[in-house]
Amino acid sequence: MKLYNLLSEKKSAILDRWHDAVLDTYPSDTSGFLKGQKNSFLNPVGSTIFQGIENLFEELLCENNPIPLYEPWPLVNGSEGGLSGERASLFLDNIIRIRAVQEFTPSQSVAFVLLLKNAIREELKSELVERQLLEELLFFESKIDDMALLSFDIYMKCREKLFQLKVNELQSGTFRKLQRADEICNHEHNLKCSNDDALERKEVNK
Repeated sequence: MKLYNLLSEKKSAILDRWHDAVLDTYPSDTSGFLKGQKNSFLNPVGSTIFQGIENLFEELLCENNPIPLYEPWPLVNGSEGGLSGERASLFLDNIIRIRAVQEFTPSQSVAFVLLLKNAIREELKSELVERQLLEELLFFESKIDDMALLSFDIYMKCREKLFQLKVNELQSGTFRKLQRADEICNHEHNLKCSNDDALERKEVNK
């Protein structure tokens, strides 16, 4: 049996291991909640992560679908309906977008991709030895490495967007403060002018 067939057969168990490993990167209290709460409405983060890694695993299982590290991402062999690297990027983005705003370092934010290697090796430990699948495994793991590199690019784009949002918010806040200060100055100027006019009228009436 080829490695890809074995991975498909063991998909559910591998995904469970990978999902648990990803959730273990969170603090224990958070990890416990993410693992225990199965309602997607009450646990959108856990649900998004599981859906994301499931889609990424399916993407990796496409034997002839390399994970490109550059844009644009062409369809595999130019065929219609083929899986593209753009989809891998989308699936990664759904997860990294969450981790980019949390208290993770850049390496911690994208390391979840590499955790798949351990999940596979642990689940298929005996089969990998018995069926001499090491060469196929190394090739598959190289695709995981490529996906990890792609995820870092996506992480940096997410951080750039967050930084720009903060800059825009700061600029907007500064503008509002300056606008408010200008309004106060204009009000004080108008008030002074009104007082001066009133004094002049009093002097004339005398």
